[in-house]
Amino acid sequence: MSLLEISGLTLDLPSEPSCRLLDGISLNVGAGETVGIVGESGSGKSLTARTVLGLLPGGARTSGSVLLDGTDMLRCPPSVALDRRRDTVSMIFQDPRSGMNPVRRIGDFLTESLRLCEGWSKADADERALELLRSVGLPRPESHLSQYPHELSGGMLQRVMIAGALTAAPALLVCDEPTAALDVTTQAEIINVLRKQQETRGMGMLFITHDLNLAAALCDRVYVIHSGRIVEYGSALSIFTSPRADYTKRLVAATPTIPSVSGRRSSAAASHGRAPSAGSAEPALEARGVSKCYAIRGGADIRAVDDVSFRVPPGGALALVGESGSGKSTLARMLVGLERPDSGDILVDGVSRSTRPRSRAERLKRARAVQIVFQDPYLSLDPRIPAGAAIEDALRLHSTLRGVEARARVLTLLDRVGLTEKHSQSKPRTLSGGQRQRVAIARALAAAPGVLVLDESTSALDVSVQAQVLDLIDEIRRERGLTLVFVSHDLAVVRRVCETTAVMKQGAVVESGATAGLLEHPGHPYTQLLIDSIPKPRRSLHAISQ
Repeated sequence: MSLLEISGLTLDLPSEPSCRLLDGISLNVGAGETVGIVGESGSGKSLTARTVLGLLPGGARTSGSVLLDGTDMLRCPPSVALDRRRDTVSMIFQDPRSGMNPVRRIGDFLTESLRLCEGWSKADADERALELLRSVGLPRPESHLSQYPHELSGGMLQRVMIAGALTAAPALLVCDEPTAALDVTTQAEIINVLRKQQETRGMGMLFITHDLNLAAALCDRVYVIHSGRIVEYGSALSIFTSPRADYTKRLVAATPTIPSVSGRRSSAAASHGRAPSAGSAEPALEARGVSKCYAIRGGADIRAVDDVSFRVPPGGALALVGESGSGKSTLARMLVGLERPDSGDILVDGVSRSTRPRSRAERLKRARAVQIVFQDPYLSLDPRIPAGAAIEDALRLHSTLRGVEARARVLTLLDRVGLTEKHSQSKPRTLSGGQRQRVAIARALAAAPGVLVLDESTSALDVSVQAQVLDLIDEIRRERGLTLVFVSHDLAVVRRVCETTAVMKQGAVVESGATAGLLEHPGHPYTQLLIDSIPKPRRSLHAISQ
């Protein structure tokens, strides 16, 4: 018998009779097996997994069955369902910070269920927490127990979340995009932890992801879900090497990859003929020995950026890659002017930005020259105002357009990023992730910048939306002659967008050069580590998408 068997599952919202969120979902997970669910945002993959734990929208109506170790979770009494879930299944969420109380210590998070639900003593619960932290590879478990969530990195906090999920020794572990926002080396570490725990404990694992490379490398079987329906399922090998459904084929084709050596193009081809020569004229953007330190209370200063120098020609595209904490985002914020370097200089079109602007007009001129698009557009857009108003605010600040002319320009910008007049009236919460990111790009373009900085702007998007946003960025770049700085931990995305790359580690650039050549022949061990950490499907998805 399967650990989890879902049959004919449907889910409707009573307030919207015509809105069927799940339509006839059927899948199963066996002991020791890893089953993947892949699909775009809003396809129903996370909602399917949440039905196992009873995390449903208010008033939702369901039909079908969800058998967890033989018990139908949709039909049994609530007390039985609670006991079964507590003993059998645990869930790891995408963002570990949202699943932990920020004012309580890590030790409290790990021991609370043991003490309140299982009746363990504090000493026994603490010992169990230490054992779990050691099992997921955290370096200082004793000190971590007394720390708060904000004191740990994203990768370390995700390990804590895994340890918490393993507290009750579950037979089934549900993983909802547990590595979506992590860099490739941290992702590799988390996947290794999950594999080790699965092998040790014989758990079944239901793994939700929009990363097809990761699903192909990790999962035994895969279900592809679209608009609340399973459109294809089978072994990971067959799904990704011989997709049958048109939707699956589109997902595979949209997945960015780093091809094998035999499939790599030359550096010139990879750069679409835009790579600048060494003797090109005045750079559009230049950093000269830029450094930045942060003082840490009770400890040594952290050098976030350490003597970084580079030049980007007009219309060029530079990628900044590295792990979380390597200094990429700090450098990006200094390029925009949100941070000031402690030493060194940043020049835009040959003009130094080291001195403070002496007037409001000069400050606005600098802001117009360099704009930024952040990773999470929901946090960078005002949730109270519609998309069109957000763009119009930028126009009023950086141009003389007002009234009818400004609104016409807003619609032109929205059309340019693939949105319509209807979207101009929508607030951020009513838009999808990809639509919100398009609004953020349109708002940045409203200032008509010469340099556009994109800080992990596609890392949390599913592959099809990511492909659309990358195509949009490349098209706008060609039309406007924009100079790009693309901050990313995804080397496959970097290969698609940028002709030059700088690899950062602990604040310093350890290697830089033409992107295609750097990926094919990395000269630094750290660059090789980044490449080796990318999930390797059983067969290259690049070969399928050609």
